Amino acid sequence: MKRIISFVVTAFVLATGAYAQESHLFIRAGVNRANVTISDDGKYSDANALWTFHAGLTADLPLSKFVSVQPSLLFTGKGAKTAYGQSSGAFPTYFKATTNPYYVELPVNVLGKIPLAMDESSFFIGAGPYIAVGVGGKNKSEGQVIGVRFESEDRIDFSDDDPTTTNYEEQAGLTRLKRFDYGLNATAGFQLNNLMLSVNYGYGLAKLASGANNGHNNNDENNKHRVISFSVGVRL
Repeated sequence: MKRIISFVVTAFVLATGAYAQESHLFIRAGVNRANVTISDDGKYSDANALWTFHAGLTADLPLSKFVSVQPSLLFTGKGAKTAYGQSSGAFPTYFKATTNPYYVELPVNVLGKIPLAMDESSFFIGAGPYIAVGVGGKNKSEGQVIGVRFESEDRIDFSDDDPTTTNYEEQAGLTRLKRFDYGLNATAGFQLNNLMLSVNYGYGLAKLASGANNGHNNNDENNKHRVISFSVGVRL
């Protein structure tokens, strides 16, 4: 894990340094509205968005006046609130969980820019890939069975899955997630001199937990991260 994080940090620093005379570095933070694509043949009756956060660094590396590359190194939260069963009636039986994993994420976007009247300001829109490594998080659950209520809070365990075989099902629920995530980004916003405002969308392509081997629906769109985020960046 330390080697992976060290490699990502080194790559980020080298990429920034390559354009040191023209680039800008921003410290960035904001909120995430995260969810997970889940249906499980009706096992989960609900999968609601979870509010969490992100923070880190973003570099803006100009290739021309109208195009730049924007890599970021972020600590970011993902997850969802899931539920199944009925919490009302004479004999309520239900289960609710809040799953909030944290990742070190490296998105790299290519931006198109439209300069604005203000100096060093522009509107930008772009897209690109991301890779992420799970580093922590918690799963909180509560429920009731045969009139007996229960609740718990557990640390999320990440499996040691091979990132080249992320479609392999490891008989893991949402309390045990695959460590590696990857997907696509879309971003748009304004760079206003020393300030950057942006909205971003992360579309996960890797399944984050097991499906086929433990009775889950193996629909290829299930069990993947979806995150919309709102960021404020300040130039260093």
